[in-house]
Amino acid sequence: MSDERFLVTGALGCIGAWTVKRLVDAGTPVWTYDLGSSNHRLKLIMSDEALASVHFVSGDITDFDAFDRVVAENGITHIVHLAAFQVPFVRAEPVLGAKVNLVGMSVVLESAKRHMDQIRGVAYASSAAVYGPPGMGLQTTSLYGIHKQAKEGMARIYSQDYGLHCVGLRPHTVYGPGRDQGMTSTPTKAMLSAAMGRPYQISFGGTIVMEHVEDMAQVFIDAARVRPEKAGAYDVGGNTVAVETIVEAINKAVPEMAGQITYNPPPLAVSAAQDMEPLKALLGTLSWRPLDVGVQQTVEHFRQAVRDGRIDVERAIA
Repeated sequence: MSDERFLVTGALGCIGAWTVKRLVDAGTPVWTYDLGSSNHRLKLIMSDEALASVHFVSGDITDFDAFDRVVAENGITHIVHLAAFQVPFVRAEPVLGAKVNLVGMSVVLESAKRHMDQIRGVAYASSAAVYGPPGMGLQTTSLYGIHKQAKEGMARIYSQDYGLHCVGLRPHTVYGPGRDQGMTSTPTKAMLSAAMGRPYQISFGGTIVMEHVEDMAQVFIDAARVRPEKAGAYDVGGNTVAVETIVEAINKAVPEMAGQITYNPPPLAVSAAQDMEPLKALLGTLSWRPLDVGVQQTVEHFRQAVRDGRIDVERAIA
């Protein structure tokens, strides 16, 4: 794998940061492409020495010429496309959200098509938000979910018309160090709050699918490396649990906070039904760490980050 050269869009986000970390840890050259400037999530999980090995590129995902130049000039072989506006940001700025989510996907697909002799694989983030409430199938209840459905359709057409076969993944509720924004970030904020001895209420209830961010990052890397015969969008699975069970796991990790971590009972309007067998068949293996283990590791990581001065607690919980 020494000749691989990965490009990660949205690398300053939670999954993006962990994807960069996993690649650097494996000695794989990695370039990032992101318009933002804050690397606080990367600093939370990576040493300064490790960060120094990353090739950071500042760029707008809607700028085709700029993105294509990065792909061509750096001999990129694999793309993990994570740059996106999440549910609250799309709701607040629908036009800009559509530009980032839909034009951005067009830019990645068209560049990968242009360099098919060089690009060996593309994985991109769809979302469980393509689904509506239980029993409603693909009747999403958000513009963000519509964007993700459109991205899956765009990938299918590029596969059909040009032979560019990308892999889309549908995370549900990603948690772990660095998950500090988005509609489903509050379980992680509850873990940080408990680690700091602060009460916190998770913003929803019901049943969700919890996926530790480090595990998710590795799935994206594996998906970019696979050689599918056609494009596909896949549920990823994880730990299907009631939010009450997440609270119990936090209480187990931080017993002194028992009774101070709560949740708001109304569930998310996204089904927790996940079939990870098709993705397992594609990748050959797929595993998720147990929830209790992931919660304990997240709490310990936060505590160490505070001791090392590598996290702004107020910013992460806000």
